[in-house]
Amino acid sequence: MDSVMGRRSQGKPATSGVVGYCVHGPASKAVDKGFSLAQLIQSLKVGLPVRELDALRVNLDVPLERLAAILGISKATLHRRKTSGRLDAAESDRVVRYARLLGRAASVFESLENARRWLASPQVGLGGAIPLEYAETEVGAREVEDLLGRIEHGVYS
Repeated sequence: MDSVMGRRSQGKPATSGVVGYCVHGPASKAVDKGFSLAQLIQSLKVGLPVRELDALRVNLDVPLERLAAILGISKATLHRRKTSGRLDAAESDRVVRYARLLGRAASVFESLENARRWLASPQVGLGGAIPLEYAETEVGAREVEDLLGRIEHGVYS
């Protein structure tokens, strides 16, 4: 994984940490087997390390500027977070929201690349909205998850 936050990674997607757990699941060899829901909740309350934002960026394969905008993080705030090394609780929650959606889409579409493509493309089931943008709110994210469930079970509409 490229550790420089502004550059796109040329390597494979990050699998460790909270984002890795949400995207790749507990079966991944690089994911901490001792990870629990209670630990996730505590991590979110304290705020995730900024490296989790970079891990999400690498897994989604989007520029940091676009990801920050999707997550509702301004340039000034992003700079402060890089300096402090930690996201706040709300930002951390949004990072996990997108990591979970990416993981769910990867499961439904059977690859990370297919999931990325689907999340970045307009979807009829969302009224033509792009899932990455639609999921900017929790309600929107739930609709994206619901659509993924319908696709998985063959009731896509």
